[in-house]
Amino acid sequence: MADLDARDVPVDPTSQQRLSASNLEYRIVDVSDPVHLRGFARADARGFLDKEPDDETIRVMGEMMSGRRNIGVYAPGIEIPVATVDSWVTPMTVPGDAGAHVDMWAISIVTVAATHRRRGIARNLLEGELRAAASAGVPIAGLTATEATIYGRYGFGPAIPVSRVRVDARRAGGVTLPAADGATTVEYLEPDALLAALGEVHERARLDRPGDIPGWPLRWRRMAGLAPGDERSRAVRGVRAVDAEGTTRGVLAYTLDELPDEFGADFGIRHLDAETPEALRALWAFAVNHDLIRTVHADLRPVDDPLPWLVANQRAVQVTVHDHGWLRILDVPAVLGARTYRAPLDLVLRVSDPLGFAEGSWRLSVGPDGKGVVDATTDAPDVELGVDALSSLYLGGVSAPTLRAAGRISASAEASATIQNAFGTAVEPALTIWY
Repeated sequence: MADLDARDVPVDPTSQQRLSASNLEYRIVDVSDPVHLRGFARADARGFLDKEPDDETIRVMGEMMSGRRNIGVYAPGIEIPVATVDSWVTPMTVPGDAGAHVDMWAISIVTVAATHRRRGIARNLLEGELRAAASAGVPIAGLTATEATIYGRYGFGPAIPVSRVRVDARRAGGVTLPAADGATTVEYLEPDALLAALGEVHERARLDRPGDIPGWPLRWRRMAGLAPGDERSRAVRGVRAVDAEGTTRGVLAYTLDELPDEFGADFGIRHLDAETPEALRALWAFAVNHDLIRTVHADLRPVDDPLPWLVANQRAVQVTVHDHGWLRILDVPAVLGARTYRAPLDLVLRVSDPLGFAEGSWRLSVGPDGKGVVDATTDAPDVELGVDALSSLYLGGVSAPTLRAAGRISASAEASATIQNAFGTAVEPALTIWY
């Protein structure tokens, strides 16, 4: 885990000064104060169109927020902040040996009240987070976006695409498992056991999945149906996949939504994690082969999920790829040096960055061992690109030739192919949670 505590990082003075000039107070929120916590929680609910939080929801949310850096923007005489953001430093898995990671400044709960739009608040929130992260020495920032058109202007690029899948279980023909998978069994879990398994399996599985980050207790409580205010809590069920030694290797939290027009249900996957192929196959078989099911649907699946190859009829599986994890490089040498590469490389990257963090010309040299070294250079560039495009390329989940074809990077066909060959990964990056 990251050693740096984001709570120790003061507010960004530039954003503070800019907002003060508009008669707005930009400050860290003391969530140990019940009044401040309630105001922050209500602003969060308002921003994401949720219902007013009750006392227990606020209390549990406060437990999560107590470990984060929470910032509010306050207008005179208004107790509820008109804008919010919170952040923390977390390890993000990168290509390399199991557990290879880079510290990331995770950004969440970005809201601006509808009464205070078009006043530069969002700009100061986001730029303030980036300046705070850079000042603390955190080399990259990340977020998941509810709206896809906001964050590119701050240098973020969509870097971790995921899949939304829908299976017509009646057309799929079922999942037939290899005989060798017979040692893996599936067992039902009680809610508390499901809660424990969700966190434990994810923490192991994410170490082999570039782009993923650790979860947190409230996340798993929500997935297990144990969080206050969850109207679907009683509908949540869970199973685990167990190997021959009795170790939990996969976990699935799901709901069954009864169909009004027939005797059957839709199978909704809340969270699915597996650290072995056998466990993943067993859990997909449990879902698709379940009795009286019309459809199975899930989101946040890796784009290389083998599901279409598990069923008899691939046409019964609809896969929709969408953006999910967005990254923003702040320190080019630190970030590019943190991962390993699939092939040798020697290129000069000219990176443009309107905010200046990643601006410069950088020579990336990768040896036969896959380790990269990055140095500033005055040599002519082989590739010119914005920090958003470099951030998209970083984990190997976005194709360099595709970005070249879209005009997002300036490079020869040979140079873009060379980047793709080096940056590509055997396993597609994935991010299996929202934050």
